[in-house]
Amino acid sequence: MRSRRDDVPDGLAVDRALELGLCGIGGVLRPPPRGLDDAIERLSTSYDERTARRLQRFAEVPEGAFVWTREIDGIYRLGRLGGPWRYDASAVAVDLVHVRPCEWLARPFTDADVPPAVAFTFSRGGRNFQRIRDAAVEPATAELWAQMAEATKR
Repeated sequence: MRSRRDDVPDGLAVDRALELGLCGIGGVLRPPPRGLDDAIERLSTSYDERTARRLQRFAEVPEGAFVWTREIDGIYRLGRLGGPWRYDASAVAVDLVHVRPCEWLARPFTDADVPPAVAFTFSRGGRNFQRIRDAAVEPATAELWAQMAEATKR
């Protein structure tokens, strides 16, 4: 959830997302889009086709899917998508405008806690919304989620 814009300080978008229970990507549109199809179409002309496809993929991820993010200090956070895409015009300053509801676990994770493919993906330093295709990631992530859910019941 890092902004792709160089003028947005690292960490602001992640902080906002964790605080508000969101997961999101950038791509400011003015005026705000009328809906998802409008946003995708306008991103392809205002930015490029890759940006438009990224939003399409983000919007199509099923509810309940796990997501990882990393704070500026290297701490990982685990979340789970809980709803559909919407445009958040109040987040233009941090470039986190294409958002979905997300339940974030309160517990932080370190490199030693996360599945190795998660740490590897973040170590590459990209700013994109990415699917981690390693087959071991989803079961390991689901197990972490289940452990934390069980711990909060106690």
